[in-house]
Formats: sequence, structure tokens, C-alpha cells
Amino acid sequence: MLRVLIVDDDAEALYRTQRLLRAFRRDWYMKFCFGPEPALDALALEPYDVVVADLKMPGADGGDLLACVRDLYPDAIRLLVCSQTEHTEMLRSLGPAHQYLAKPVDPILLRDAISRAGLLGKRLAKPGLKALVSQISTLPSLPGVFLQLVDELRNPEASVQRVGDLISQDVAMTAKVLQLVNSSFFGLTVHVKDVHHAAALLGLNALKPLVLSAGVFRQLETSRVPAELAEQVLEHSVAVGCLARRLADAEGLTRDQADNAMLAGILHDIGKLVLADHFGREYAAVCLAAETADIPLLDAELDQFAASHADIGGYLLGLWGLPQDLIEAVALHHDPNSHELSHFTPLTAVHAANAIVNGGDLADLASSPRMAAKLDRRYLARLQCERRLKDWQALATAMAV
Repeated sequence: MLRVLIVDDDAEALYRTQRLLRAFRRDWYMKFCFGPEPALDALALEPYDVVVADLKMPGADGGDLLACVRDLYPDAIRLLVCSQTEHTEMLRSLGPAHQYLAKPVDPILLRDAISRAGLLGKRLAKPGLKALVSQISTLPSLPGVFLQLVDELRNPEASVQRVGDLISQDVAMTAKVLQLVNSSFFGLTVHVKDVHHAAALLGLNALKPLVLSAGVFRQLETSRVPAELAEQVLEHSVAVGCLARRLADAEGLTRDQADNAMLAGILHDIGKLVLADHFGREYAAVCLAAETADIPLLDAELDQFAASHADIGGYLLGLWGLPQDLIEAVALHHDPNSHELSHFTPLTAVHAANAIVNGGDLADLASSPRMAAKLDRRYLARLQCERRLKDWQALATAMAV
């Protein structure tokens, strides 16, 4: 049973939240605390999986409380509720909180956020993962522009002009989107100069994965990640994302599934940048040791951190509440055979695209030892997809021309 602690100094707001979550009494064990001190007392008596705190409270505010939770009870997932006017205080609490909910809190978003935290704990409960994440002061957040874009695209009358105007509000976001769109992997024959042009060329739905990935990479570019590593991961990831999208289209996946394959491909190595940002030289030493000893980086990460970049990436996407097939594609892209489904999914597209892009010589992928080491043939055989490899390789070769 998921254990949830809700903290607020507003008695009326606390009562409203209690009524809102009443339907979950059989699924969750919930405790509602009036202020931070009773919350700390409750945490001292018994563990909680999720702690939801209001930012604005007298004395120790929600940020201070979650900082204590992070230090004393690192396994708990920490959610902070705050209003748009509390921007300065929110920035101060960027470290303690894993995720933010804006006031007035949408009831569905609150329930979904808590539910996702519980499901995430079950899906990604590998030994050492929570302990590793608890050491990370802050994780990249879901870009606000992405949420607004999704809302706009849900509108039957969504327009290229409105979507372009929305993205253009964020100059840095616009620059990163244009960098991705003008990548050679998209194969566009013209140089795209603005987001309105990009939307017209690619279509509105294709901008969703671009906006999300652009926002995440932009956040990490201002961190401690070495510029060379960030550029290397971005270039590789865009190649994997574009190829995964083509594979998904070729295998008849739906538009949404193809979009998820592309987004998962672009974000499949995001965990590397998170680890590099928060563990700096230690992670650089792990990468160097893996290269020197000629062992998979994944094995070196597991040996050092008891979790891998794939685990971190899946955890992050789960925390954002992104679709399950997207989370699976990121978390399992090195271990697809652990997935139970026996048909082509975004996971298959990302796994194959990653192996093909890592294969090196696109003219002779079948004999590439690097590709053979990364491609899970048992998984492809179980899905009866091995016969499709030559066609996938042809798509990759055409994309590289």
C-alpha cells in the first residue's frame, strides 16, 4: 500500500485535499499534517513513499521541510505545491523537490502525480536506484512550454501560428528546437529559420518530442556537464530518435507510438547527462574505466552506482508522468528482453535504432561487431523481427546519406 504524507498549514486547504483523496483510502495509507513540525514527527515514527508539501508555510516552509526529508528520508519522493507568485521561493527549493504542482492544484493532476510516484516505485524498484536518485539534488523538470503545447495540440483548431507563437516566447527554447530541426538526421532540404517554418514542414505533432527534448537538453547545458559530452549525447540521441521514428513508421505503429519512439530515442541517454551533472569527476572516471577496459558503460555504471543511466532516464520520465511505452523504451533500451510484450513497440524501435547508430559502418551493419554486441538477437527472434533487420539497416543508410 502506497504511503502518502500531505502537509499544509491551511486547515481548509488540508481538509479539501483530504476530501479529494478520499476515494484512494483503500489503495493508499494517507496522513494529513497541519504544518512542518507534525510532519517531521510523523516521518520519525513511520516511513512514507511520497511527501506532498505546500511551499508557503510559517517557520520552516515547504522547501525547508522537503530538504529535511531529502537528508533524513531519501527514499521518499518529494512533491512541492506552490503558486506562480512564489517564483523566488520556488527557485530556492529546486534542490529538495522532485516535482512541482502549481496552485490552485488541479485535483486530477494531484491524484495522478501521487499515483505515478507509487507506480514508479514499483516499476523502477531496482536495488540502489532510489538511493542513487536521493543523492541527486535536482532532476531536470518538465518544460512548461511542453505542457502548453500539448494543451494547444488537443484543440481541434490548433494552428501552426499559435504553436509557433507559443514556442517563440522562450528564446533559448526556440534556439534549441531550431538546432534539432536543422540537424542532418531530419533530412530537411532547406534551412529552418523559425519555429513557424519548422511547424509547417514537420507538422504540429512532431514538435512535441522536439520541444520536450530541447527543454531538457537546454537545462542540462547550463549545468556541470562538460560541453563535449552534452554535444556528443545530443548528436547521438537525435540520430537514434529520428531512426526510431522511421522504424516505428515502417512497422505500422500509430502516430502517437511513433512520436513516443522518437522522443524516447532522443531522451534514451539523458541519464548519462544527469549522472555527469551530479557526480562530475566520479562519473567521468567510470566512463574512462569502461572505455579503457573495453567493457559496456552500463556494466561500469551498475558496478559503481548500483543503477544505470537507463534506470535514471526511466525514473525521470516516470516522474514527469510520460506514457508508459515511452518510459519502457528509455528504461529498458539495453535490456528489451525483460519486457513481456511479443510485438514491435517503441522499445523495439529505440533498442534497434541505438544498436544500428552505434554500429559504426552503416554500409555493412550486419557484420559490425559493435552492433552485434548491442543488439539483443533473442529479443528480436522472440518478436520475429530478425528478418526485418536488413530493411531497418537500409533505412539507416538512407538517413545517413
